[in-house]
Amino acid sequence: MAAAAFSKSFGKTLQIELIESDQIPTVGVGEATIPPIRNFHLLLELDEADFLRAVNGTYKLGIEFENWGNLGESYFHPFSAHGSDTWAAQFHHYWRRAQQQGDGTPLDEFSLEANMARAGRFGQQGDRKAAYAYHFDAGQYAKLLRGISEGLGVKRTEGKVVDVATNGESGHIESVTLESGTIVEGDFFIDCSGFRGLLIERALETGWEDWSHWLFNDRAAAVQTETVSPPSPYTRSTARSAGWQWRIPLQHRVGNGLVYSSRFMAEDEATKALLDNVDGKLITEPRTIRFRAGRRLQQWNKNCVSLGLASGFLEPLESTSIHLIQNSIIRLIKLFPSAGIEPSEVDQFNREVKTEIEYIRDFIIAHYHVTQRADTPYWNECREMSIPDSLAHKLELFKAGGKIFRDNNELFSEPSWVAVLIGQGLLPKAYHPFVNSMSDTEIKALMARVKTAIAQLVKQQPAHSDYIDQHCRVAAK
Repeated sequence: MAAAAFSKSFGKTLQIELIESDQIPTVGVGEATIPPIRNFHLLLELDEADFLRAVNGTYKLGIEFENWGNLGESYFHPFSAHGSDTWAAQFHHYWRRAQQQGDGTPLDEFSLEANMARAGRFGQQGDRKAAYAYHFDAGQYAKLLRGISEGLGVKRTEGKVVDVATNGESGHIESVTLESGTIVEGDFFIDCSGFRGLLIERALETGWEDWSHWLFNDRAAAVQTETVSPPSPYTRSTARSAGWQWRIPLQHRVGNGLVYSSRFMAEDEATKALLDNVDGKLITEPRTIRFRAGRRLQQWNKNCVSLGLASGFLEPLESTSIHLIQNSIIRLIKLFPSAGIEPSEVDQFNREVKTEIEYIRDFIIAHYHVTQRADTPYWNECREMSIPDSLAHKLELFKAGGKIFRDNNELFSEPSWVAVLIGQGLLPKAYHPFVNSMSDTEIKALMARVKTAIAQLVKQQPAHSDYIDQHCRVAAK
């Protein structure tokens, strides 16, 4: 991703060398995304249909969460707001008043994306377009971007980095040595070496901020299975006894995994729990991935910027991993040093990255903390744990009057917080007084009108599988 974006942005003005080894496998489970990826593809001038065919991609309208609020309950986190808002009050305030009038309709039923997803439909027909992202094969995505990069003049070098040389005075990285003995010099280095952080940590000793006291999960069991039904246009996240299971449908297979805490579940137990809850024949053997939640104290240190797992990690509960990488790439392009490393630019980059990932961290923690589950020690501890002050303030504000405010252009806006908090059983005590400008009859009519409009839009859309057939189906081999 970095090589493609830099070569596309800077053309021949930079000499870019990409060092990677085919002998080192990728984590390869980051197959679900969020809508901003489409902006990254605009930068690359990547045609959507061509992209989806290259990566066996499908469309994603959001995430269905099962058993998170309570066992047997589910809700949908869509990519756009429920219903229709006014300038003063968001739709959930009107919905909350309708509830108090006796209307028991779940908030989900007022979401276009949720209704399309559950009907197995996807399309862009009608006067309102659904917000969407993608599911895709991460390995094939890497191959696609490698081809783009090399086509734009990037030099790819096969090899493993075994040593990093730094300048004795400045501490800046001067070169890396490969297993073959080849020395590669450079002015600026991007560390994409995964959890090992070969440059940012082993060479520059940047430091790490651990978040495992809030995010208990530190393992994932992953497996791929054959497709047994048409791909659904959404990601499924099912809470288990000590973690959660993902299901991501592609055109040619299904990605499955169980994210869990080793304090509460043994590795063999997790693997069994995963295999007991997948459909279709196994394509791969189950494998365990170890991780820890947290971030580097600086993502940009001296003349090195870390991306992806080298910079930090948040579990893929809301499909933010690829987004964080792409956003940092865009941020670096905007702040790219033109005449040496400027401390003010480094500070700005690190400040923005820190703010962004902390807001996402709080959103992820909320999924665990705002739960009614009390059936296992894991969920009891999640519900009772202390949380960051920033999250505590947001939850108290919502409890009191259903108010959510988006700070500093944080990634997840008000509709996302509303979907998760109400979906997991946190209902505000009051609604916005602006809603009282409408009569009971008008509130009832508004609810009916929104539901009718959504139902009509859903009927206009083709089946998800048919849409893929028409636009981006991978040709059979």
